[in-house]
Amino acid sequence: MAPRFLACFGRGGATASAPEPVEDLAPGPVLVELFSSQGCAASPEADALVARLAQESSEAGGGERAMVVLGFHVDYWDYRGWKDPFASSAWTVRQKAYVEALRLDTLFTPQVVVQGRADCVGTEQDKLAQAVRDAPRYPSPAMKVKFQRPNPSTLQASFTGALHSRVDGGGSVLVALYESGVITDCGRGENKGKSLLNDHVVRRLEKVAAVRDGASARKAVSGSVQFPLWDDFRATKCGLVLFVQNSALQVLGVQHFDLPDNVWPSGGHQLAESAGGRRPGGRSTTILCRV
Repeated sequence: MAPRFLACFGRGGATASAPEPVEDLAPGPVLVELFSSQGCAASPEADALVARLAQESSEAGGGERAMVVLGFHVDYWDYRGWKDPFASSAWTVRQKAYVEALRLDTLFTPQVVVQGRADCVGTEQDKLAQAVRDAPRYPSPAMKVKFQRPNPSTLQASFTGALHSRVDGGGSVLVALYESGVITDCGRGENKGKSLLNDHVVRRLEKVAAVRDGASARKAVSGSVQFPLWDDFRATKCGLVLFVQNSALQVLGVQHFDLPDNVWPSGGHQLAESAGGRRPGGRSTTILCRV
């Protein structure tokens, strides 16, 4: 049953056996999904906290990402005076799926979901850090990607490689296109008068491939997706996050790709293969967003 109430906090949990990854491979990063809204007074603090923790974890790891963040802006606060320009009903549906999978009572913002297994309020730094530490880690998929721009308004990404984790119960290989460094002057609503900075904002989410029940960790996977682009698209502000998710919504591996800035719309210009990479580069008080 779909949740009936909207609130700012909720607790719950679900248990499931963790699949065995391929042996002798280093564990990859943890996927942290932040569900927020520019129409929620609590969300800007969570946006800043999650972005800071991601940056700190990368610096502590010598540039290697210990956590990868995706920010999903939900649309159920849009009626309160400010329509979030990045909100999507699809992201609300995704959050509802986690509410059901984790057996929570309500939808709320800001909410963080870690590896599809645990959640907390997005402003609770200690709980978020603990959830990341406790999360099971799996080797990153060994996927290579080729980029094309078949036309100025489309980015095509073609993937091929291995999962590196067994998928029990079946699942999907998904890829998100995100944008960072987005600044919005909020003219109405709970954040009226604020200049909001958002990082890791999910602009598109597509399925690369379906994975059958019991698929081997060494299974070869391939697929291609096309992302419609927005008017002020800049590759240097964007990236791709590919992840494997089973039917219980648990994340079994994450891989990050930077977008090269030389994929031009010139008759399907193709870039050399990339196997993923990176560009150089106190306790919070919980505020409630109530209907």
